[in-house]
Amino acid sequence: MAVPLGCLYTPNKNINGLITLPYEPIYCKSCRAILNPFCRIDFVSKTWTCPFCFTRNHLPQQYAQAMSETSLPGELMPSYTTIEYKMPQRGLSPPVFFLVVDTAMIEDELEALKQALIVSLDMIPEAAYVGLITFGTVVQLYDLAYTNCVKSYVFKGDKEINAGKVQQLLAAFRGRNQSGGHADISEPIRRFLMPRSECEFQLSAILEDLQQDPWPVQTGYRPLRCTGAALSVATSLLELGFQGTGGHVMLFASGPCTVGDGMVVSTALEERLRSHHDIRKETAPWYAKADQFYKGIANRLVKNGHVCDLFACSLDQLGLMEMRHLVETTGGCLVNHEAFKGGVQGDVFVQSLMKMFEENDQGHLNMAFGARIEMFTSREIKVCGCIGPVASLNVAGTAVSDIQIGVGGTRAWAASGLSDHTTLAFFFEVVNQEPLADGRQFFAQIVTQYQHPNGEHRMRVSSVARNVGDTQRQIENLARGFDQEAAAVLTARYVAHRARSEETFDIMRWLDRMLIRLCSRFGQYTKDDASSFSLSNNFSIFPQFMFHLRRSQFLQVFNSSPDETTIFRHELSGQTVANCLVMIQPTLICYSLSGPPQPVLLDNTSIGADRILLLDAFFWITLWTGETIAAWRNQGYHEMAGYENVKQLLEDPKEDLKEMIRDRFPVPRVIETDQHKSQARFLLAKLNPSVTQATCKDGSYTQAASELIFTDDVSLQVFLEHLAKLAVNGDQ
Repeated sequence: MAVPLGCLYTPNKNINGLITLPYEPIYCKSCRAILNPFCRIDFVSKTWTCPFCFTRNHLPQQYAQAMSETSLPGELMPSYTTIEYKMPQRGLSPPVFFLVVDTAMIEDELEALKQALIVSLDMIPEAAYVGLITFGTVVQLYDLAYTNCVKSYVFKGDKEINAGKVQQLLAAFRGRNQSGGHADISEPIRRFLMPRSECEFQLSAILEDLQQDPWPVQTGYRPLRCTGAALSVATSLLELGFQGTGGHVMLFASGPCTVGDGMVVSTALEERLRSHHDIRKETAPWYAKADQFYKGIANRLVKNGHVCDLFACSLDQLGLMEMRHLVETTGGCLVNHEAFKGGVQGDVFVQSLMKMFEENDQGHLNMAFGARIEMFTSREIKVCGCIGPVASLNVAGTAVSDIQIGVGGTRAWAASGLSDHTTLAFFFEVVNQEPLADGRQFFAQIVTQYQHPNGEHRMRVSSVARNVGDTQRQIENLARGFDQEAAAVLTARYVAHRARSEETFDIMRWLDRMLIRLCSRFGQYTKDDASSFSLSNNFSIFPQFMFHLRRSQFLQVFNSSPDETTIFRHELSGQTVANCLVMIQPTLICYSLSGPPQPVLLDNTSIGADRILLLDAFFWITLWTGETIAAWRNQGYHEMAGYENVKQLLEDPKEDLKEMIRDRFPVPRVIETDQHKSQARFLLAKLNPSVTQATCKDGSYTQAASELIFTDDVSLQVFLEHLAKLAVNGDQ
């Protein structure tokens, strides 16, 4: 196939008509795969054959007696390839939300953060446990059970804090029992983490009274901020009291960690934060140690089934590159913006925080906790790995490939947190290269066990079958089964993952070779005649996706900080297919007086002074107004009688913009700009440069037709022409 073989799967997707069976599934006695519609059933002997290992299993008595060819249980119906089971209860407690708040910020920012947290408390389920830690120079752990006044316990930010030290604090509440060992610490923990219904008033009062970190900050220095110590305290408390229970550590940070474990920069402002060049050349003094520290915290969170969410609001970097393990391995959300403060600039933070606690139609949070994901495959393929917010469970077996892509070397992964949009990419290796019979199929089954927001333990089982084809004899069948959108996202995740440890030049070379092989194999052409080259509909836009991927921020890190690159790659590795496609190739909608809104080419020829353009690049949405319409707006034409069409033209894109961000998480940044203004660069940077200084040497360029872009990048048309030439020549 030339492109990586894989699938994209959303474990917690809201599926209309999904049935939930009130009993446990039936397992294969050999490989532990689950009964599904692709199993062969022998109604005479009352047995079923597993499609993965071909083991014959006896059906349970209740199935054997009631089942027939016309009366099948839900898990065997062909239309129910995805099904859920309610598993026996394990006595799980409600989820935990531990707020870890930075107080080393300016007063306006802290005030805005406090108000947002107080509002969000009402959205947390009443039975859920909540707690509060603040940090600056020191870490303060608040006693929510003490109502006479605000009471907290202080940890020094420059000292190592582990679970043992936190356990000593908790044991001090109860003393020692008669046997000389520490007393039960579950009750003291409930002083710091309490059901929201019992501590809401006290917690709101504490948040209202929060003050800036009182430690003085000298001119020319950064404030002392012990982010790592605060995370250690929060992780230790959850580790000691809520192991195996769904929990979120929600970190709200306004700057880099400057003291203690996890330190990413010193307090001296003359020392700038590391750049991509510093990391690549290994000249960033704090990077390696901080990276290992946060990786250790992430591993502890995964081991206990907990999630870390990171809300980072700062004009400068704050160490997201080092802290990426906290969200990437636990399935947490990562929101980054310039400010917590409300208004236009603060909408990203406030709206994202509110969306995190939105409920679905059943009144439950749109999240799952403590998931375990297993992959079963038939003997034709092996699992190379998974790219997404997961951690390895190190489950080996014959289905595990020696080739590792992403989190590999296993067929089972832990996902501490799953939202309704979390999408995982699984990659496979074809291991059976012998001639294949027509009509043969290979099978895969994904089993996800998780804690439902209502406290139930559930298992979702998805089984798929795909036809096997030989590229020599069944090229047309393979071509008809090619999903170019899924292939584009799988390729993008693969190259973005490689870009973290490999040189961009090597990755681009691999990407170009892969695309040439694909076009040479599946294109229609006459040998050595580039003008005869064409691709079928199933492949037609795949090269276009690859063109935009080569130019994207996932591979090109120039003009992006390490923190920004971390955000881009994190979202690409966990969002839905539709969202990932928008990241790779943004959408562009044109509004004008000459007709209704319509999509237009992502090209600088789409620019016009009498147009409004709406660019959706996922991370930001740009509302661009041509200079003619901007002049009408500035002169107030839209407020005059008889110019209702101008008013409607200005309002339509804003309504569509609201619709775009309604279901998106995290909420994108909104940029409103006019033609020739500085922020118009957010639009121009994403457009195909079909009109440049190189194409207009003869003076054919007209300002009314398009916006001239000064660049040495080739246009999409030139890229496709070179691709066709190489494909028909068989060059790789």
